[in-house]
Amino acid sequence: MSPDQTSAHITPQSLIAPTVNAWRIYLDDQGNSPHTVKAFAADVLLLASFLPPDRALGSVSTAEINNFLHWMQTGRGIPCSPKTLARRVTSIKAFFRWLHKNGIILIDPAEKVIQQSVLSPIPTILTADEVSAIHEAASRHRRAAKPDARPYALVTLLLETGVKKNETLTISLNHIDLQAPAGPLLFVRYASPQHRYKERKLALSDDWVAAFHEYKGQYNLTDRLFPWSPRRLEYLLEDIGEEAGLDKHLSFDMCRWTSALSDWQSDMEHDKIRQKLGVSKIQWRELRMKLEKLSQSQGSA
Repeated sequence: MSPDQTSAHITPQSLIAPTVNAWRIYLDDQGNSPHTVKAFAADVLLLASFLPPDRALGSVSTAEINNFLHWMQTGRGIPCSPKTLARRVTSIKAFFRWLHKNGIILIDPAEKVIQQSVLSPIPTILTADEVSAIHEAASRHRRAAKPDARPYALVTLLLETGVKKNETLTISLNHIDLQAPAGPLLFVRYASPQHRYKERKLALSDDWVAAFHEYKGQYNLTDRLFPWSPRRLEYLLEDIGEEAGLDKHLSFDMCRWTSALSDWQSDMEHDKIRQKLGVSKIQWRELRMKLEKLSQSQGSA
C-alpha cells in the first residue's frame, strides 16, 4: 500500500490517535519489524494522550512536542531512560515527517525538535589469546571420535565476517559462492527493500570453506546454513566460550565487534569496514567512535 493510499482520508483536522492506525499500516508496508512498529505507534499515542483530546494534526506545535518530552523526563513520574527518550523523539519525528511528506500538514512541528543522541556502552571484545582459545576449543570438536564441524563453522564465520545474529540465521546455502572469481564469497541478503543498503559480499577464507564442507556433510544441510533456533546457536557459542576457558559470555555481538576491531587495527579503510558491517553512514559515526576507544584501550592495556 502506497503512502498516498494509507493517508487518503486523513486531513489537518484529523486527530492523532486514529491517524496512528494508518501510519502503522505504512510502517508495516515499509518492512519495519513488528517490534519497531509497535514501539513507534505507542510513542505517538503517548503524545496524543498528553495533548488535549481534541488537538488536531494541523494544530500541534513544536512547543507542545517539547513540553511533552520535558514531561516525559521530569513530570510523568515514571523513569524514562535516555535510550527510550531518544526513540520517542525518533518516533514523533517520523510520524510528522510522514504527514508533511504526504501533504496532510503544511508545516512539520517536529522538524526543529532536537534529536536525542544516546551512545550505548562500549562493547566487550575478545583478545587475540581468547580468539585462539576459541578456535582451539571448536577445533577439538572437529577432531573428536564423532567429528562435529558445526561449532568451528559458526565461530569462524562470525569472527571472519562480523555478520549479525539475524543475518546468520537467514543465510541460505545458495548465498555461498565457492566458485567466485575473486575467491569464495558469502552474500548477505535482505528481503525488505528498506534494508537493501545492508546487503553485501563478504570474503570467506579457505579455512572456513574446509570446515563448511565437513559440516555440510555431517548435518546433511539442504537449505539454511544454520537451521536451528537463535537460542540453540547462542547456547552453542556459550558452550564453546566455556570450553575455551573464557570469563566472558561469548555472543554473536562480541564476535562481530571483535571482527570489526581486527579489521580496524589491520588498517583496513574505514569505509570498507562500514560496508563490511552493513551499516549506514549515520550508524557508522557511533561505531567508529567505539572502535577508536576500543583500539586505544587495547593499546594502553
